[in-house]
Amino acid sequence: MTGKTEQTAVAEGLGYEQARDELIEVVRRLEAGGTSLEESLALWERGEELAKVCRRWLDGARARLDAALAEEKQGEADDGEKQALER
Repeated sequence: MTGKTEQTAVAEGLGYEQARDELIEVVRRLEAGGTSLEESLALWERGEELAKVCRRWLDGARARLDAALAEEKQGEADDGEKQALER
């Protein structure tokens, strides 16, 4: 496995909080400066991978929330129909 592919696989296995915390550290290091161009590029690439991991977690959470809200709304609509039929 190449270094970049290996890093991507490791990043994808991270939980949201782990990826977010590491991303914060990457940004802090980039903002602080004092790194070589090569190290800065590596940090940037790692930050991009971590941002993608965070985005996937957030998109997944949004989808679950939307599904739960739709299910709840459907349940309320079904209850309303039952009540109307009982009248």
